[in-house]
Amino acid sequence: MKGYSANIISLSLKAHHFNYTLGDEFFGEYGADLVYGGKFSAEVILTKTEMFIEVHFNISGQARLVCDRSLEPFDYPLEIDKKMIFKYGDEESELSDQIIVIRHDRVTLDLGQYIYEFIVLEIPMKKLHPKFENFEEEDNEGKMVYSSSPDEDSGGDDVDPRWEQLKKLK
Repeated sequence: MKGYSANIISLSLKAHHFNYTLGDEFFGEYGADLVYGGKFSAEVILTKTEMFIEVHFNISGQARLVCDRSLEPFDYPLEIDKKMIFKYGDEESELSDQIIVIRHDRVTLDLGQYIYEFIVLEIPMKKLHPKFENFEEEDNEGKMVYSSSPDEDSGGDDVDPRWEQLKKLK
């Protein structure tokens, strides 16, 4: 994880560029729960000022996912552009999703953890293989798939006489 950490104490007050190539070993380090592999390139621009650190993440690549329907592995393309601001303060806290307060004596920022989180947050809840793109369940919403009523039955007008006798009891 040292390879994805930035030593912010020794950085000068200007913009710094970091480029990372991420593979399966990256997801093995940070967790392979949702994404167990993939190939990504990440460009990180870290701008240090006296009051805060602004980090701009530009991540592109393909995540290796498993289809929820067929259990087949497939590559899911991702393009991510996020910005984080690290403000200096007395205590470390998270003010929002994009603003984090860090202490003045903090030595490093683990950029890999943020890259991993951005990738995982872009993964859809329902992971479907691209071969299922033409079949969308939303199109079937509201349509009757199965019906046991005689009006919808396509088998004809033949009704079992026992049902006719039971209908008379109503």
